[in-house]
Amino acid sequence: MDRLYGAQLRRYLTAHLAPGSWTVVAVEGGEAQKTMESVERICAEAKAAGLDRRGVMIAVGGGVTCDMVGFAAAVYCRGVRYIKVNTTLVGQVDVGVGVKTGVNALGTKNMLGSYHPAHASINDPRFLRSLPARQIRCGLGEIAKMAIIKDAQLFRVLEEFPEVFQRPCPVPSWLSTGDSGGRDVEDYVLRTSMALMMDELCPNLREHDLARLVDFGHTFGPVIETAGNYRIAHGESVAIDMAISSELARVLGLISTEDCERTVSLISRLGLPVYDPSTCTPELMRRALQASWERRGRRLHLVVPDGIGSAVFVDDLEDIPPAALEEALDALAVRRGGLPGPLAVTH
Repeated sequence: MDRLYGAQLRRYLTAHLAPGSWTVVAVEGGEAQKTMESVERICAEAKAAGLDRRGVMIAVGGGVTCDMVGFAAAVYCRGVRYIKVNTTLVGQVDVGVGVKTGVNALGTKNMLGSYHPAHASINDPRFLRSLPARQIRCGLGEIAKMAIIKDAQLFRVLEEFPEVFQRPCPVPSWLSTGDSGGRDVEDYVLRTSMALMMDELCPNLREHDLARLVDFGHTFGPVIETAGNYRIAHGESVAIDMAISSELARVLGLISTEDCERTVSLISRLGLPVYDPSTCTPELMRRALQASWERRGRRLHLVVPDGIGSAVFVDDLEDIPPAALEEALDALAVRRGGLPGPLAVTH
């Protein structure tokens, strides 16, 4: 990020702030760096620069960077303001909208963290032009999440334009942009997915209610990421989780075979994996269900689609027999077919 935008950032700060009142620090991104050690380093750099309680930390980067800087801001001097400048698609439609911060610890994804709302969160689509295709696909995973559970029209847009953000996509005549605006499909998809996320998060920002539709894709996914030593990116783990949850809903009779097929096919058409043989084992996925049940107040709150643009909760572990989970995983293993490598995605 410093290589791409560091010079422009320093020119901006030089032009708008007093000399000596700011410092730029480059931090390493990636899930392996999302640790308490990294947060301590950020705090140490802030202290060395003389940041006081009225100071502001600015995170310029993807979701991992914003999570780390946000957590550092939450604990530094018991809390200072911070601003997120989200440069990835995942950051713009997911991390940039929420108020959670955190790091991986104790063998668990996002085990330590806080609810610390940003003073501002800035999304500029021009940042997306420098992203590699894999990061675009990861962001599309989070966008597909909101479409599957809340918005049939957004789902249809993704079906028709699976390469959005990778090629120009003019708004089709049938698309009603409504209050979400949108000069083109890219703009519509960004605005709609962010609005959907805010609609879900705002009434329950600090998660007093642990039954959250936005947890779709985040029950099996965290275990897939950690068990794979983070070779599977977050957006990819969300995609695999959504596929498992959709097939599980089909097996349990909660969604039609046709709608399940459309859902899993959309995930694949976006260039995302639906299965990973080394982590999608019945034992690990059962462990993921158990971990979610414990974390969510002894209620599973597993989000599964029951149609296109609609979802329900499965709350009890007993409602998911081991045979049902195995059948769902077997269906995805067959679908995976001849895709290359240990992970069913091309980079």
